Amino acid sequence: MQHSDTLVSVGLPVYNAGDRIVDVVKSILGQDHENLELVISDNASTDDTEDVCRALAADDSRIAYHRNATNVGLLNNFVGAMRLAKGDYFRWIGDDDWLDPRYVSRCLDAFADDERLILVTTQIEYTGPDGVTETAPYHGTALRSDDPVTRLAELLRLFNDSHLLMDTCYGVFRRDRVIGVKRRNMMNDDQVYSAKLALLGPWGHVSEVLAGRNWTYVSKPDLARKLGISRIQATLPNELQCLETARFLKECDLDAEQRNRARLAIAKLYGKRRQDAVIRRAKRLLGHTEQPVVPLPKADTLDVVRASQPADRS
Repeated sequence: MQHSDTLVSVGLPVYNAGDRIVDVVKSILGQDHENLELVISDNASTDDTEDVCRALAADDSRIAYHRNATNVGLLNNFVGAMRLAKGDYFRWIGDDDWLDPRYVSRCLDAFADDERLILVTTQIEYTGPDGVTETAPYHGTALRSDDPVTRLAELLRLFNDSHLLMDTCYGVFRRDRVIGVKRRNMMNDDQVYSAKLALLGPWGHVSEVLAGRNWTYVSKPDLARKLGISRIQATLPNELQCLETARFLKECDLDAEQRNRARLAIAKLYGKRRQDAVIRRAKRLLGHTEQPVVPLPKADTLDVVRASQPADRS
């Protein structure tokens, strides 16, 4: 099989997932690409997660189980899973998600077709608490551009367009190219991280539904509490996101014209979200009472990596 010698690592951060982890593990190990490493990073679970994981690891040598001595927080557990991995390529997965058996091989095909790529994403299905499944195809090519600002502008456009189109943090990474990219425990961290990756190198995309995720909903203050950040951050997610993204521009090899274009793209993102916020307030004043909510994984792992994607939508 093509790429048969390529080791691909899948990072599975978990917390109190003993009752649901078996299905996602089967989904990962059932790939038609067999040279896999499954890194389970247990964030000091208090249920039977450890027993279940150790039993799974005893049955399949591709599973590496790691248990944190104490709960290190959501983001640190995700980052830790990548650092524990040994594969040339890496993907995160939530404990309530699934992968098509062809997922890894299709992504490796995309990497083989273009050696510039640092990331390959696929179309994903999202199932909400009502059982309704949604997905949306992406057919753009701007994320493959050699120009980092073209890639950044396209990604920021997608953030405001629909969270169904691109799930950056649940794609396959060329691990050695992204492992040094710093992250910060904050609202919209996934979008900041994605913007950094867009500036770092070209991406590929497979326009097939090859993975699925499950979602529930939580308010911004509740999300801030679960992330262990101050409530004030929950009131300024877009401002902090844009500042953090703009700060990263200083670390990039951009000329003056590119920096100006990048700042303009960030300003457009912020302007559109402020406009949307004004419209929502107007609707509430006219009698609408719905509160802003954030999609979160259905399981209790609360993967901060993707949680705040559409955080400013209601």
